[in-house]
Amino acid sequence: MGRNIFNQPQSEAKVVEPPALSAPKSAKLPGSVGGLRDSLREITANSIRDIEPDSIEIDGLRDRLILEDSSIDELAESIRKHGQQVPIMVRPSDRPDRYRIVYGRRRLAAIRKIGGTVKAIVRTLDDDASLIAQGQENNLRLDPSFIEKALFIRDMQSEGYKPAVIQDALGLSRQGVSNHRVVVDQLQEDLIRIIGPAHGVGRRQWSDLASLSGRVPLTDLARDTLAALPEGAASSDKFKAVFTAAQKVIRGTPKQSATAVQTALNNEDGTPLGSLTHDGHTVDIKIMRKEQPEFGQWIEANAEAVLRSIFDQWQKESGKGS
Repeated sequence: MGRNIFNQPQSEAKVVEPPALSAPKSAKLPGSVGGLRDSLREITANSIRDIEPDSIEIDGLRDRLILEDSSIDELAESIRKHGQQVPIMVRPSDRPDRYRIVYGRRRLAAIRKIGGTVKAIVRTLDDDASLIAQGQENNLRLDPSFIEKALFIRDMQSEGYKPAVIQDALGLSRQGVSNHRVVVDQLQEDLIRIIGPAHGVGRRQWSDLASLSGRVPLTDLARDTLAALPEGAASSDKFKAVFTAAQKVIRGTPKQSATAVQTALNNEDGTPLGSLTHDGHTVDIKIMRKEQPEFGQWIEANAEAVLRSIFDQWQKESGKGS
């Protein structure tokens, strides 16, 4: 699954390493053999190894919305010049000589760009401990945005992680987890990914946007609005632009007694064509110009004729024709 994924690149040298997790305990064997084995296990648990990037599997839940962005290139260049200052963490895979990423996905992506081995701490962790380490390390390095945490919480809950593990992973209370989840459940994931992580945009602002989701087709509005922004616009600016556009639509729309309902319209093969919105007073059909530009142009040129044809068909089928 999914889930910088970011607009704010972080210098490799500014990273703060999280508190080390204790090595798993095991029953001590009697005598010097048992003591030697425990010592070797402790050394192995805390050592840093040089590992080939191709032997590291990218799995688990993603906690960032954007991974392949310009900041990866900047991080790669920093590592090329100064070396990898902070190791990633991996855990042994079920496959021989393979590892699974715990944290450090951006550093791994950067080193894969420039080549060479990656410095990694190898720890034997179960799924819960791995998730907690991932969340805590990311909170220390570049605090995930509100909406990234909300998506991460949704995915963790979908995977069946216990509430206590989720709270520990993100340093949130039970109410804090609930506050994140209630917002993300009101928004289409396509809308969230169009806007991006929006660092600096908090729960109140996302909640305000979510409250408009039943009155405005936010995803289509976002596509139209953001198409006018400069390329490379900050994610927080995208949020502000979409929210402002939605407010303008609300102010320009008469109050309605019924809540608008939006339905996706797709081709037989599942390709998105547009959306239909009805609120008890009007029925609106919107064509997705980005996905179907030529069809959108054709509709513009033939809208009246198409509507007459549909109307004629309705008259025949309903028996209300003249």
